[in-house]
Amino acid sequence: MKQSTPIAVALDFDGEHAPVVNARGVGPIADKIIEIAKQHGVPLQQDNELVEILSDLNLGDEIPEDLYRVIAEIIAFAYILSGKFPKNWSQ
Repeated sequence: MKQSTPIAVALDFDGEHAPVVNARGVGPIADKIIEIAKQHGVPLQQDNELVEILSDLNLGDEIPEDLYRVIAEIIAFAYILSGKFPKNWSQ
């Protein structure tokens, strides 16, 4: 099922605490969030079900504990795409 109106949620992750919602929007605001992310080389993940869940959170809210694993996998993938690795990580 394809969303007709774009929805975007941006998360901030400091590496020590749970990720926090730092931007969210629908329609033109979502388009702007996506545009800014692309301009700054932020990897994007498209998952309609996940973004609908995250869009119910308020700015500054930590993600719920039941989403830790899925968000961790997305962040890990984004780090690898960006050539970044966690502290004390060895191959």
